[in-house]
Amino acid sequence: MNAAKKGQSSAKSQATMCSRVFKFLIGLVYIYHQVFQPSNAQEYIAELMVESTVTLEAKEILEMLNATKSITVSTENGESHNVVISDSELSAGCLIVEDKFNCNCSAGFIWSNTVCYNFNCCRETTCFANVSHITPLCISKVKDVGFNGSVTLATSSNLWGDSSTKMVESAFAALNGLEFINIINKRTGGADFVAAVSVKLNTKKLQSIVESLENALDAVVLVDTQGMVDIEAPNTIVKYNSSPKLACSFEEETSSAGWNMSKPNERFELNNGTVVEVYYGCKNMDFLSCVNIMLKNVTGIWSGTYECGFTQGAVRHTAKANMSVASLPEEITLKINPLTVDCSDGKDKEVEVQAIIPNTTEQYTISWSPREGESSHSKGMPVNDNLVYSFKSPVNCKKSSQGQYVNVTFKNDQQQTKMANVAIPVIYANERFCSQEEMDGDIWPKCPAGDTVVNQECPNGRVGYKSRTCIDTAWQPVFFNCVNQKLKKLFGEADMFKKGLGATQSVAKAIFEGLRNNPTNDSNPNDRTADISASINILSAMAEGSANVALQEDIFPDFVAAASNMLQDTWKAPNSSIVHNMASNYLHSVEGLVQNIRVNNSDSFSSENLDLKFCSEDQCRVSVFGIGVNLNMPTGIMKTVAVKNLMEKLRNNFKGTNHTNLLLSATLNESNSNINISLEFPIERQKSTKPYCVFWNTSAEIWLEEGCTLKTRDDNRTVCECNHLTSFSVLMAKTDVSTKALDLITYVGLGVSICSLVIFLIIEFMVWSAVVKSNLSHFRHTAMVNIAVFLLLADCSFLASVSPKLIGDFWCLVLTICKHLFFLAMFSWMLCMSVMLVHQLIFVFSPLRKRVFMFLSSIVGYVCPVLIVGCSYIYSKYTDKPYHNKETCWLYFEKLLEGSIHAFFLPVGTVIFTNLFSMVVVILTLMKTSVPDGKSSEKETVKSILKVVIFLTPVFGVTWAIGFFLLILDSHHASYEFVNYSFTILNSFQGFFILITGCFTEQKVREELVRILMAKSQRKSDSMKNLTSSTCTKEH
Repeated sequence: MNAAKKGQSSAKSQATMCSRVFKFLIGLVYIYHQVFQPSNAQEYIAELMVESTVTLEAKEILEMLNATKSITVSTENGESHNVVISDSELSAGCLIVEDKFNCNCSAGFIWSNTVCYNFNCCRETTCFANVSHITPLCISKVKDVGFNGSVTLATSSNLWGDSSTKMVESAFAALNGLEFINIINKRTGGADFVAAVSVKLNTKKLQSIVESLENALDAVVLVDTQGMVDIEAPNTIVKYNSSPKLACSFEEETSSAGWNMSKPNERFELNNGTVVEVYYGCKNMDFLSCVNIMLKNVTGIWSGTYECGFTQGAVRHTAKANMSVASLPEEITLKINPLTVDCSDGKDKEVEVQAIIPNTTEQYTISWSPREGESSHSKGMPVNDNLVYSFKSPVNCKKSSQGQYVNVTFKNDQQQTKMANVAIPVIYANERFCSQEEMDGDIWPKCPAGDTVVNQECPNGRVGYKSRTCIDTAWQPVFFNCVNQKLKKLFGEADMFKKGLGATQSVAKAIFEGLRNNPTNDSNPNDRTADISASINILSAMAEGSANVALQEDIFPDFVAAASNMLQDTWKAPNSSIVHNMASNYLHSVEGLVQNIRVNNSDSFSSENLDLKFCSEDQCRVSVFGIGVNLNMPTGIMKTVAVKNLMEKLRNNFKGTNHTNLLLSATLNESNSNINISLEFPIERQKSTKPYCVFWNTSAEIWLEEGCTLKTRDDNRTVCECNHLTSFSVLMAKTDVSTKALDLITYVGLGVSICSLVIFLIIEFMVWSAVVKSNLSHFRHTAMVNIAVFLLLADCSFLASVSPKLIGDFWCLVLTICKHLFFLAMFSWMLCMSVMLVHQLIFVFSPLRKRVFMFLSSIVGYVCPVLIVGCSYIYSKYTDKPYHNKETCWLYFEKLLEGSIHAFFLPVGTVIFTNLFSMVVVILTLMKTSVPDGKSSEKETVKSILKVVIFLTPVFGVTWAIGFFLLILDSHHASYEFVNYSFTILNSFQGFFILITGCFTEQKVREELVRILMAKSQRKSDSMKNLTSSTCTKEH
């Protein structure tokens, strides 16, 4: 039999005790007892074993135990402790007759997991297996242990049926101590379930059931357990601004752990932040998994239900505890009416003061001063989402050296207080003041010199204030701080993210999406600056929060777009120091975010005012907004960011210099003391100016030149070398392979091609009527003319876009569209020509009709390119992705299968592959039709094949296949330069090759051209003869 016991150790023992098992050879009886300790005692487990051939009654054993007053136990290190047995209880008994066993658990006990899962004796049934040696044999039933979960079918359209319900119930029936399982929320594609058990769950067994159920249902099954985890939380109201701790522990080892906090209709994940500190180093031998949190300087928003969880596979063990925090107003806004008090007549006045706090259920005691005492009422008047408290304050019109203020104090039930005050501008007799003035619909009352009037009224949809200072008798510009309500809400979410409340990837993405979708280009420039300032504060909060939470790269698009939008317009403020502080905060926030956000597969993110690139090569060479960056690094990722329209906003007190338009920052994700970075800036000054290489000191907010030197300078570049990196944001880019030699070859080749194509078209015009005598010749020359026309237009567009900065963004976009369209049209007609040729070779007796060829060719050659270009442009606009690269005036490449460049690569690759296939068909046809009659025939066949390759390669665009090979070839490969030059030469001179193979190698064209030239020469000779004959006749 097993018996549960209660006892306590003597007060002498203060050392930590482990659970111990004691076995006494008395008979085939087990006694299992647990000792529960008071606050000064320890807990352990003892076991009594009785073996005998005589039948013993459980009652006798219990009587013996009850007669035992105390026992002495020893720890592993030899320490002795006295234990008093206060209670005992029968838990199980076994009857063993020869090789037959009959074991039962007592009421309130159940078979242990070991017995259940190894001997198939579960719940309260009689066990006929030999389990008498198992420890523990039976265990006390537990309460409040259960689990809930969900089943999501792989096919979401499938209905949840009775068969699925039976499979779930049957699977979980294998759990020991299962009390019940209910299937709820049955729906299309899945269902939920809840269950209760009377023993602590075995995680491995539960995970095994989940995995088998997932396989059987072809579904995803998630399970949350309750009652398995120990949680410790404050059981009294936590004081405002205190730092409570919560602890969670679990006996088994798990793969991950974390905390959540929930309120009605809200749930937040807790991560490290300025308030939340998560600690995992608390596990021990008894609890192999644990996670603790400390909340620093909590406020009322931290009241809620806290849930910790330990996850292993699809099973998550959870525990919950409520924590209440004494509240005080997060924000107190004070308004006075009137805004200023005129005491020039010497009579005392009175002002109405309103204290506005966010709506809350907390009951505060309010006190005002200068009047002593506390207000009896504790409820304010609800207005929108706020509570408003009003008070009449007297104003003493007797002049005093000290200003006049109204103070308001809020006291909570814990006797904690929070105070706010507002200054009352008073105009005393015979003092200077600014006269009342109306501006933009706002009335600014008389104000004493040196004071500031604060107007808390903002337009609809905005919150904040406007202020204006009076200096001497002149009003200063108005400072506008009325912020868009949506941005105000976003800042609250960003502030919670910074604190660690809801600091997750999805929340961060939502914040940046909201920031991007709330543009700061308000029609009112004053409100625009307020919105920009609020947006910068959001960036600052997210930058601070990202130092504790690892954000992934899908944050970048929204972040870059939002940060770029802030630099679109001029920042207007009453004084330059406000703009300088905004710019410095902006730069510090952007650099922090770019440095903290992790990069996986992306190489760049671009916007109108920010260009970011990443590089992980040993020799990093990137270009951002025309700034070349060169850095040798052994390991890590270099991040670079170039920023436009920020330099003029930063403070510049460096040697009387003027700012340039571009700013670049670079950093490494790994520390490296040996840094030598080269930066090539475009010159933006007159030749007479002297450039300085400087860096921004974020702490002092000034420009410095220590560690940076000016190395070389020519007419276009300013080269700086620095021995350190600033912590600005970075993006990765590929090495620039363009050289002066390649550029020269390109320009010369395109010039020759353009001239050759013009000559080709002139020749075609001259010989058209003579050489186009059949449908086949008509097909060929029509395709050749279209190929030549579109290649000519594409080459002209290419040459017109070689200097993107000179032509501007609009023409850069236009020329990119033109090149995209003309090159696709050229390849489309090449496809028409190759398909026509193969058709003629295969279907010799079924020639194409002219009308059919022209109709199909027009669709392929004209309509398809227009559709591809139009769709790719519209898609880029719809998805808010760039269609073209403004630095190259060509299609945009983001990564594999992303970017508008694929609207060129995929169609062109298809055409080239088809044309290569057509060439193979032509060559095989030549080889098949050649009759072998010795070596001379073989030579003729080889010559024919060579002619086909030479003649068809230019007009089929096969040379462009080298470009695809160039894309997959490593730039450091030995043959890369050869392939690059080959591609440049063959394709830049493509027009010249078309002229040679399309005109001069075709006999009919050549003969007709010779005939025309000879005819013209003959006419000229006849004219000379006639002129000579006429002259001779006159002489005679």
